[in-house]
This record gives sequence, structure tokens and C-alpha cells, in this order.
Amino acid sequence: MNPTPAMRRLVVPAREARAVRLATGDRVRIVDLEGRQVGDVFCFAAEDPSEHLSAAHTRTQLGRLFPAVGESFVTDRRRPILTLADDTSPGAHDMLIAACDPARYRAHGVEGWHASCAENLHRSLGTLGLRTSVVPQPVNVFMRIAIEEDGGLTWLPASTRPGDGVTLEAAMNCVLVVSACPQDVVGINGGNETTALAIDLLPVHESPERVPALHDQGETQ
Repeated sequence: MNPTPAMRRLVVPAREARAVRLATGDRVRIVDLEGRQVGDVFCFAAEDPSEHLSAAHTRTQLGRLFPAVGESFVTDRRRPILTLADDTSPGAHDMLIAACDPARYRAHGVEGWHASCAENLHRSLGTLGLRTSVVPQPVNVFMRIAIEEDGGLTWLPASTRPGDGVTLEAAMNCVLVVSACPQDVVGINGGNETTALAIDLLPVHESPERVPALHDQGETQ
């Protein structure tokens, strides 16, 4: 999807993250620009960032591994924070796997510094003057994790095509963070090549001139 005059696009460069503030009812579309790229999505209550989207509480609330369109993600206080409004991707997403972090890459044998979704989260929140003492379980959009009969997990390459995306609606005032996952050791990003994502801030209902506020963290189109 290309941005329209009533839409603003915030590009999330490969291996980086961006954060945006959303008001209740605002909609955003997370777009895989080149295809086969996983995005780690975090979300925090605007009034109290210690309350955050919880994958575990969402699974418990819904009795599913991932919400269906029209269902909501909830916080660790069991309050709806985001609703999955639309999904034009193949529909493979994950809420089981933790965000990559420096320890993960050391375990992979990577020497020296490597970008990670955990560090991306802290850095992007910092641009809004926020911080978190924890790295919540992310919503891993476009990520394919196969659950085997014996309970084992298999990491598969993302199957998204350029332009595929998911649309999320804010169920409360919140801060959304999207990280273009830098994982290039385990092959979740097709061919281990990491690429950019985009956050499209969509017109709200009958007021196409209203879009959420974007903070200057990078390129907009």
C-alpha cells in the first residue's frame, strides 16, 4: 500500500525501531515493504508505561495462539490495548518467541555488538522520553513458528510479499513500538536478509484529515 494524502508513513529502517503515540481509535498499518521481514511489535499504556501488551494474557483471554481479525490484544492488567482490525498478509504471526537481545546473539556465537529488538525497544522509547525496566514478550508479526507434534518449535522464513500488512486499532491511549527484526542468524527473515518495514498512520473513520502525531525519529513519506 502506498501512502495517500490522508496518510502518513513512517519508515522503520532495517535493524532499527520506531515509536509512535496513538490515541484511542487511531489506526496504524504495519507494512512489509520488501517482503519476508519480521517485525517485533510492543505496546505500552500512555498514562502508565508499566502496563504493557502481554502475549501471555492475550493467549489466556482468547484461548488462541494469536488473535483473529476483530479480536484484541490485552495488557498484563487484562485490558484491551490494540485490536487486530485487518490482515492482508498470509496470516502467519507469532506470540511465543521472546525478542532477540545481546545474550541471544552471544549464544549464537556472534562476536561483538549486534543489533537486537530489545535494544531497539529501549532506544525508540527513549526518543519519546520514556523507559521500561522490562522487555515484554513482543507480537512478532509475519513470523512463522511451526509447532511440531512432539512440542518442538521450528523457525521458518517469513512468507510475506511486498506490501503485505496488518492493521491495528488503538483501544486506549498508547505508545506503539515496531522493530524491523535484525535476526540474521536464525532464518526467520527470508534468506537472512533484513529489510525495512513501514508504519502507515491511517485516517480515522470519517475524519480523514486527522492522523496521529508522529515524533521526528526518521524518514516520513
